[in-house]
Parts: sequence; structure tokens; C-alpha cells
Amino acid sequence: MSVPADAPILTAAAMREAEAATARAGVSLGDLMERAGAAVADFAWRMAAGAPILILCGPGNNGGDGYVAARRLKARGVAVRVAALAPPATDLAKAARDAWDGPVESLTDNIASAPLIVDALFGVGLTRPLADDLSAMLRRFSGRRILAVDVPSGVASDGDADWLPPLAADVTLALGALKPAHVLLPTAPACGRCLLAPIGIAADRHMQTLPAPTRAVPAPDAHKYSRGMVLIASGPMQGAAALSAAAALRAGAGYVVLEGDRPAPLSAIIVEEGDAFAKRLGDPRVGAFVIGPGFPAGDALDARLAAALASRTPLVLDAAAIPAALPHLEGGDTRVILTPHAGEFARAFPEATGSKIDRARAAAAQARSVVIYKGADTVVAAPDGRICAAWPGSPWLATAGTGDVLAGACGAMLARGGDPFDAAVAAVGWHIAQARRIGAGLVADDLVAAPF
Repeated sequence: MSVPADAPILTAAAMREAEAATARAGVSLGDLMERAGAAVADFAWRMAAGAPILILCGPGNNGGDGYVAARRLKARGVAVRVAALAPPATDLAKAARDAWDGPVESLTDNIASAPLIVDALFGVGLTRPLADDLSAMLRRFSGRRILAVDVPSGVASDGDADWLPPLAADVTLALGALKPAHVLLPTAPACGRCLLAPIGIAADRHMQTLPAPTRAVPAPDAHKYSRGMVLIASGPMQGAAALSAAAALRAGAGYVVLEGDRPAPLSAIIVEEGDAFAKRLGDPRVGAFVIGPGFPAGDALDARLAAALASRTPLVLDAAAIPAALPHLEGGDTRVILTPHAGEFARAFPEATGSKIDRARAAAAQARSVVIYKGADTVVAAPDGRICAAWPGSPWLATAGTGDVLAGACGAMLARGGDPFDAAVAAVGWHIAQARRIGAGLVADDLVAAPF
């Protein structure tokens, strides 16, 4: 499973708007379909490696892409067949069908298969699950290699419905931009490997995938304070805060202070007993506070939150600190990153609806904070609507303590200054890159045992 790094993501409605804008700029929708079909044909030709291809065409423009691909594959000498679910229903699809000079079979239960199936039945904009008889028909092709055009048929492209396609794809070729379904559960695994075919659409970059991870190199004149000083609050479960402190140091902070009375996990971490927040609140060198890892709800947590919020110092809030701070964030402009997992998110933002992207965006706007909605399909949302989707992550991160590590990494990135959204995206990228580097058997301590 993979998706391109730093790729644009568009909903079905945004895709239609982008196509219309492209047409107004002088590139007709027919030209876009020709480009899309050419991209499908090129990739199908490579996947098939000389074997016969069966293209399944629907009545809409997705089917039109399939007819264009068939014509181009035939011109290359490929043994290509077309099977239609229904006659073309749009002008573009009709024109594409008319340009195809081969036979069109009817998509029925007894249609002969082929080594490669190109699924050009529905694409984006589907508003209901496929009918049972069509689903059963498509399952007959299971075991063949499947190339889906834009999204596998039966998937809600906006990622706001949990339908799964009857025929999962080995490869999905996204046209112009990725769609939310490519990066959100439960549909992302059914899309297989996602590739992006740029067809000349100027896609809005407010939603995009995670950039390729990079190592931030300190400036030539850097010193430990300019690289960022992070203060980690420690509650009764001090191991969680210790993981956050080690992560902050490994992720690039120059100086890390950990509240508590247990030995530091790394010798360079400064451990201060007592109320380190009270001592450090007036220290202008502190670039970020991290509050929440291993810290249950209660008066002690509330006191630290009140002091941190009053100081206007940038904050990373995790676990119980999120709902405790939320009433104080909605009207402020403090630079804050929230890091809830699914359960914490549901408790903090019970009224959020829609896809995971929709919910993360609504939560960020409500809290006036950057939200990292954690999970296998992590979504980072900014209050201004920007989104970064981090699919796929690493399944080995599904273990205790890895969220504490992410909170510490956020602290390091935030303490450097700059945009909190960029800091959150960088922390998520660091977190996933560390996990992939370590691989099987990962435990949270491994993430901070060695640098990236």
C-alpha cells in the first residue's frame, strides 16, 4: 500500500470545480478525458505486459475514460475487450464510445474474464452502495489483477461512507488528484497501490498527502536554545512523560526539561522535581510545553493547563489535557497542537460528523488549534482548513506509548517557531519514518533509542 508524497487531494465536488476551472482556462473536458484515458491505457499496458485486457465501462465519464483507454490500447496492438454495464449517458462518454471502433460486450454473469481487469464503471461521485447483483457479478473477477480508474467501483470517493467495493484493486490510478477514499479507512486498503496521473488540472493544495520525510539540519550558528527548548509536564505515570521527553530530544529539540523525580531516559534531559512549570513560566527560552502524556484529569492537570495557557507559550496537548483545555481554546489564538486518538476525539468533539477529514477540520476550527487525529489513517488539520493525510502509516505504531512519543516530537517541532500546522506535519512524518525504519516488533522505546 502506498500513495504519492505531497499529492493533492480533492473531494468529488472540488474535482468538478477544478475541471470546470480548467475548461474555462482553455482545456476542454473532452481534452481532459483524452488525457485521462491515455494515462489509464499507458499504465494498463505496463501492468498487462502483453496479456489480454478487459475494460469494464460504466455509463458516466469514468466509463468514457475506459473507452478512450481501449482505443489507445488497441492502437498499440493489445488484445483489449470492452464490456459495458449500460450505454453511455453523458455527452463525453457517448463521444468516447463512438470513437471506439471495436465491439462492446454486455457485462453479464457469463462474460469471459481476462488476466487484467480495468474497472472504469463508476469512479467518483457514487452516492450509494452497488446493487447486490452487480456486486456478485464483479466478485467473479476476484483473483485477476485489477486496475481501478480513479476509485474502485463501490467506493464513496469522499471517504464519508464505509462501503467496501466488491472488487478490491491492486492498483488505483487517481486522475488529476487523489480522493479522500484513497487515504482514509476503511476504503484505502481496497484501493491497493495508489498512483497519481497528472492530467493538467490545477488542484487546490489545501488537502494533500504527507510530504517525504526530511532531516532538519540546524543552522550554522545554531545553539541549544535556538533549536528549541521543550518543557514536559509529568503526572503520576511518569514513563509516558519520559517517552515524550526523549522523543523531543531525538526529534531535534536543543534542550528538554522533564518534570518528575525519576531518572531521565537520556542523560541530556534535565529532570526537575517539584512544579517545573512554576519555575519556568517566565523563561523566554521555553519554546513549547507538552502536557497530557501520563497525566490523568484532575486538579493537578488543571493547574498546569491554566498556568501554561496564561503564559501564551505554544502548547502540545494530549490525552486528558485535550478536553480539559478545550473550553479555554475556542476563543483564543494560542499556538496549540492537539493529539487525540479516536476515543479521545469522540469525547472531545462529539458533534463532529462526516469523513475523518471532515471531522478533523471541524475540530480544528472549533478549537482554534491544529488537530492531529491519530490512527492508521492519521489526519492533520489546521483551523484555516488545511489538511494533511498520512496514509499509510506503520501498523507497528499500534502499541502503547507511541502517542506519547508523537506528542514529544510535536513539542520539538513547535518549539522551533513557525507554523504549528507545519510543525505537526513534520512530527507525524518523523514518527512514521522512525517506525518504518525500525519495522517489526517495534515498541515505543525503540522510537527514541536512535536518531532518524
